Amino acid sequence: MNFDWDNFLWPYDEAVRELKVKFRSLRQSFLTQGEHSPIEFVVGRVKTVDSIKEKMQRRVISPDVIETDMQDIAGIRIVCQFVDDIYKVVDLIHERDDMEVIEERDYVQNAKPSGYRSYHMVISYTVYLPTGSKKLLAEIQIRTLAMNFWATVEHTLNYKYQGSYPKDISQRLKSTAETAYKLDEEMSLIKDEVQEAQKVFTKNKGKEK
Repeated sequence: MNFDWDNFLWPYDEAVRELKVKFRSLRQSFLTQGEHSPIEFVVGRVKTVDSIKEKMQRRVISPDVIETDMQDIAGIRIVCQFVDDIYKVVDLIHERDDMEVIEERDYVQNAKPSGYRSYHMVISYTVYLPTGSKKLLAEIQIRTLAMNFWATVEHTLNYKYQGSYPKDISQRLKSTAETAYKLDEEMSLIKDEVQEAQKVFTKNKGKEK
């Protein structure tokens, strides 16, 4: 396919850079005010050309509709400490006027059959280019540290098995996903204690400087 991928992907690179800065700044604003931040860390990526081509072939997406039919070319992942934090981040995103929520799927309360849990949002975001403004779609995944660990391992295994896991591996993945969620539930019960300890730690760390 004769396609100028560099020119096509550049706005998505810019969107990911900007979104990472904005969400990291949001995290810092909570910490500066001495409050608990619902955001633990933020990462982002733009799909590789090979990954885009594979998805186009698998889902029969033509080049002229990539921008509308492929919602995760630009991807942001926001990782939180607690399950409650996920929904706080969701609310914060809804409140922003620099991005518009187009679609959302709650895989936290409604886990996928594999055991995968995360909150997915598709947003419309505007980047400003030399030729003018351009709206594009980006996917935001919001999950806890435990969910992120499980999803990272599952993603790695998927490369080996291409989604067709042996029965024992599939069962273990489902079991460990439930274990990870139970960990999240247990941590939520001591959330106030953890947050208070973090405030004390942050305050004492500041005194040491």
